[in-house]
Amino acid sequence: MILVTIDIFDITNIDATINFIKINKPDLVIHAAAYTDVDGCESNIDQAYRVNALGARNIAVGCNYTDAAMVYISTDYVFDGQKGNSYTEFDATNPLSVYGKSKLEGENFVKRICDRHYIVRTSWLFGKNGRNFITTMLKLAETRDEISVVDDQVGSPTYTLDLAKAISQLIAKPTYGTFHITNSDYCSWYQFAKEIFEIAGKSKIRVNRISTEELNRPAPRPKYSVLNNYCWHLQGYDKIRSYKEALREYISTII
Repeated sequence: MILVTIDIFDITNIDATINFIKINKPDLVIHAAAYTDVDGCESNIDQAYRVNALGARNIAVGCNYTDAAMVYISTDYVFDGQKGNSYTEFDATNPLSVYGKSKLEGENFVKRICDRHYIVRTSWLFGKNGRNFITTMLKLAETRDEISVVDDQVGSPTYTLDLAKAISQLIAKPTYGTFHITNSDYCSWYQFAKEIFEIAGKSKIRVNRISTEELNRPAPRPKYSVLNNYCWHLQGYDKIRSYKEALREYISTII
């Protein structure tokens, strides 16, 4: 297995990307690089499309040179959140933000260029590496006794460990196509924050409900972007555990 960062090559450089893949001849490439600053994408549109769309294209082209399969990590933000219930892989996409639009274009490039692909849409990630909502909430709780959190955006929190395990099952077979992979169950950000503080023993922290409009962020967000792991279910894989169980496990590792 070869782990790659931008220090080794930049996915927005098509020559460097193709050359690296041609030299190393992987059987499969898991493409997890992305410009994930949702609000930042609104003011850095060129960079969002350069990384999220063209970067995915470059990886897909490189994979064609060695006949490598490709896993592309995508997002619930390819949907507009207006359906009223959970989204399956067969629902029409309609992203609201530059981030969502650029990730969807990345999906489209992968579908057109790389026949042997797995597109994995996931949401609300938390895990060992990088910042996430849980660590942000716990950090705020160190200096505040009251926190305001949006209560009208609903999704499926997903533990990166469970996502990685699911992807390892997926790539063991040639079940190419688009899959939604999240932990089971769903909540609003407000409900998620309440659960975090309860598990972490910080239930005295007061959490106030606010609306998306009150938060007033640059990028529009889908109000209800719960993903239904429908194709995962159709393929006969076991149901992925509840985010609540995963949350307890994760918090036990960081406290």
